Amino acid sequence: MAAKQSTCPSLSFHPLTAERWPDLEKLFGARGACGGCWCMWWRLTRSEFEKNKGAANKRAFKKIVWKAGDDAAPGILACTGDEPIGWCAVGPRETYPVLGRSPVLKPVDDRPVWSITCLFIARPYRRRGISGRLINAAVEFARHRGAKIVEGYPVEPRGETAPDAFVWTGLPSSYRNAGFREVLRRSPTRPILRRTVRRSPVR
Repeated sequence: MAAKQSTCPSLSFHPLTAERWPDLEKLFGARGACGGCWCMWWRLTRSEFEKNKGAANKRAFKKIVWKAGDDAAPGILACTGDEPIGWCAVGPRETYPVLGRSPVLKPVDDRPVWSITCLFIARPYRRRGISGRLINAAVEFARHRGAKIVEGYPVEPRGETAPDAFVWTGLPSSYRNAGFREVLRRSPTRPILRRTVRRSPVR
């Protein structure tokens, strides 16, 4: 087995449209990224999520992608060549009802924001700086669709480095390196970070 390269590969970024759905399927694999999630954790009540783990979540998210179109795609894929290696979910905060119900991650104020809620990197490409590049690409995606503020909700590791499976919202360092600043922390491990962006017209 070849040693894992430390350098970050050349990447291209693409909105998750219906045409790109096979790329997401390939990236997420049979487990739907993590435990049958299929990026539905922030969209459902806990009981709904547990009931739908796996195939039902996959169908639900596929339906969202099919309805969204290019301008309202629910996130972006990172590819190296033709290989999908990363995913970042991003959209208007109201897209993710769980954020509003969370006592820790509820809105900071009444300003409209876009939220980055999930980062997933293929195992061979982890710890190579791809999360930060995905975050920057997600900000650009949001900016071109009218966002003025983009938020992230990373997990602050305590003690030893947290296992990859527990940092699917990203690490604070990745966001800070992408120009985000902490605006509030209601829990020792869950800061809310923001980046203000200049608005640009929809393409």
